[in-house]
Amino acid sequence: MATAFTPFEPLVRQLLKDHPDMPATVIAERVGWTGSITWFRDNVRALRRQHRRVDPADRLIWLPGDAAQCDLWFPPQKVPLEDGTRALLPVLVITCAYSRFILASMIPTRHTADLLLGMWELLQQLGAVPRRLIWDNESGIGRGQRHAQGVGAVTGTLATTLQRLKPYDPESKGIVERRNGFFETSFMPGRDFASPADFNNQLGQWLTIANGRVVRTTKAKPVDLLGADRAAMLPLPPIAPQVGWVNRVRLGRDYYVRVDSSDYSVDPTMIGRFVDVTADLSRVQVRHDGRLVAAHDRVWARGMTITDPAHVAAAKVLREQYQQPRPAPDPGEGLVRDLADYDRAFGLTSDGAVA
Repeated sequence: MATAFTPFEPLVRQLLKDHPDMPATVIAERVGWTGSITWFRDNVRALRRQHRRVDPADRLIWLPGDAAQCDLWFPPQKVPLEDGTRALLPVLVITCAYSRFILASMIPTRHTADLLLGMWELLQQLGAVPRRLIWDNESGIGRGQRHAQGVGAVTGTLATTLQRLKPYDPESKGIVERRNGFFETSFMPGRDFASPADFNNQLGQWLTIANGRVVRTTKAKPVDLLGADRAAMLPLPPIAPQVGWVNRVRLGRDYYVRVDSSDYSVDPTMIGRFVDVTADLSRVQVRHDGRLVAAHDRVWARGMTITDPAHVAAAKVLREQYQQPRPAPDPGEGLVRDLADYDRAFGLTSDGAVA
């Protein structure tokens, strides 16, 4: 039955074919509709279903040892830090796709160095390397067609492939994302944490229980499938990958070096020399020509200054030595010279004899 909308329907269909998400108000303006916008919107809604693009989701089959899905989960509860503040910190989660075995650990930042440190730590707990590590477009891992600096070297050492998913592909990483939701509903309720270390301790104990529960989709416990999964994975490399914070700087007069956003003191006798700064998730170390000149526990709080009292005492001694008055030089010192030196300089002598 023809209605006032019937003459406009072919034009509306054409617009929806090319632009299925175009708002009804814009379509009305384009086709010259002057009637009730509510009635027009109802008609457009009925047509839009026929032209909206669909995105089919394939059922994925995961083979033993083939892949592990990686993601960051941010617990909805702040954790106390060294300076008395509380912060929301990321938790790196790796879920083996075949067995559904979960590994997870809280890390200080989303910086590439900490992500790689966390990955290597969890893979050592797993005892093997999946043939593919699947990530989304996490900035610390890479964006577009490029890996973040250092990622390629680490995956090369591990002999694995790091696969970054295209946008709008949640199904390919749905296993680990469902585990993130599982953490919030099963791990977090009723818990309190004294520090990141306490958080990781409680999480590790809970994961032992979680990995022993039957998964609905596989109808098996992850811990029971882990053996077959791990047997098909790659072995850990004989040499550990180079992960962590690495920097070489010339030590300034204030004898501190920076890691992330915090400063750490160094033996002040190294002032003016190049020192090598390395840090992992728990320690910061500084070396000069291979010799350890500073070692600190790494802090996860932002903008802190960590000082070794021995460095302050050494700086005080050096400062007092510098401020002591220096003896005046002897006016005659260094002014007496053998006149034969001038004869030789001007070629007036040969073999010590006057020419």
